[in-house]
Amino acid sequence: MRRINIFDTTLRDGEQSAGVNLNFSEKLEIARQLERLNVDIIEAGFPAASKGDFASVAEIARQIKGCSVTGLARSVLTDIDAAWEALRHGAEPRLHLFIATSPIHRVHKLKQTKAEVIETAVRTVKYAAAKFPVIQWSAEDACRTELDFLAEIVEEVIKAGAKVINIPDTVGYISPQEYGQIFTYLREHVPSISKVQLSAHCHDDLGMSIANSLAAVSAGATQVEGTINGIGERAGNAALEEFAVALHIRKDFYQAETGLNLKEISRTSSLVSKLTGMTVPANKAVVGRNAFAHESGIHQDGVLKEKTTYEIISPELVGLQNNSMVLGKHSGRHAFRNRLNEIGLTVPEQDINKLFSVFKELADRKKEMTDDDLVAIILEEKLSKEQQYYRLDSIQVQYGTNQVPTATVTLFGCQNEKIQEASTGSGSIEALYNTLENCMEEKASLLDYRIQSVGAGRDALAQVYVKLDFGGVETSGRGLAQDVLEASAKAYLNAVNRVLYMEETKKIAVNG
Repeated sequence: MRRINIFDTTLRDGEQSAGVNLNFSEKLEIARQLERLNVDIIEAGFPAASKGDFASVAEIARQIKGCSVTGLARSVLTDIDAAWEALRHGAEPRLHLFIATSPIHRVHKLKQTKAEVIETAVRTVKYAAAKFPVIQWSAEDACRTELDFLAEIVEEVIKAGAKVINIPDTVGYISPQEYGQIFTYLREHVPSISKVQLSAHCHDDLGMSIANSLAAVSAGATQVEGTINGIGERAGNAALEEFAVALHIRKDFYQAETGLNLKEISRTSSLVSKLTGMTVPANKAVVGRNAFAHESGIHQDGVLKEKTTYEIISPELVGLQNNSMVLGKHSGRHAFRNRLNEIGLTVPEQDINKLFSVFKELADRKKEMTDDDLVAIILEEKLSKEQQYYRLDSIQVQYGTNQVPTATVTLFGCQNEKIQEASTGSGSIEALYNTLENCMEEKASLLDYRIQSVGAGRDALAQVYVKLDFGGVETSGRGLAQDVLEASAKAYLNAVNRVLYMEETKKIAVNG
């Protein structure tokens, strides 16, 4: 049985999803969960992109020791230097180095000849190999590259020191049969190919990322790249949870397996969904709400008699458990701490007392406290530790079917000054957001607004996700409360505060 390495790029390619804006603590939380999932490589970011990206990659490399941490770099020496400084303290620092190889990229983007592209690739791989023990080299837009040229440049970068060769379907263009043929061609026409691992990186523009990834495995790939929930640029990347479970269920056919802890899949998917604000579709394979639901009477009858009649994946395989009342208002601090550990939440000891107080306050108002509730309040508490340029003090909304909705808001501003405004709207949310906009110095446009309950019941917590254009910058935010309007206000302020924090960070970087 061949072992297929899993290269997770949720924190790099996944974060490039439109509207996704993870902060430092959120990236670290996801990285810890990926470590529990037992992925082989975490691509933590693009260190040369910004000081914030550099800092988060460096901290993830310091803290994550159960798997290799890598960073992306262009074929530019300064990118390689930045990546080495960020990754050098990792358990197994590796570099993901790329250059475009297709004719359309060579002509229009790089403006280089084939010979020039090869020279650049070889020179930068040699430079990086003097620092990093493992170099992964990627041919951007490999699937639209001439096969003879692709084979030529792959041979040269292997000689220069590359240990992993990645063949990305950068624009999600290729079909499974064609993709497999590329790997077969390289294995037959690259003399040094046996010295390296072959990796597949597929995008889902035509809905074939998983099929392509599996085709690559059949053709000899020993590493597959993707993201949790399939998030990423445009239509996203190959969903790692789908790939891993497909390989597990059909290992009789593929004769290959991953080292993932499949029981952590459901928890990992849920965490990424909550932190990115990208809701998992109900009908999504493996982790969707309806993945194990049976509506048809014939299906229900069959499953009741024998599960495998219509259920090829058991919920337990991916760690899916029904929510039950795990804690309540009479639970003690010790039980609270133990339950956090059981569900894999990382909480510093000094924060336990404060979080326990928040839990008890909520437990007094809710009949049942589920694992989802615990995850939500922990993430909300971590959110409150972010730099808050605007803090919510109070809101009051008046609404009636025969009156104009009116909202009054009190905030504390950047200099801790009190700001009070009131405004109207065609509905409660519009009145609230018009009022919040009046409190700000910049105009904001609401691009997306979504609300979902945490758990079930009338007393369920409300989780609101928003996407804003604030002062010309697209940003996202989330808020949690039992009251929908309070959660909506928190989400709006969280989105604004993220923009203000990024602007402040840039000013500090410019001023040295």
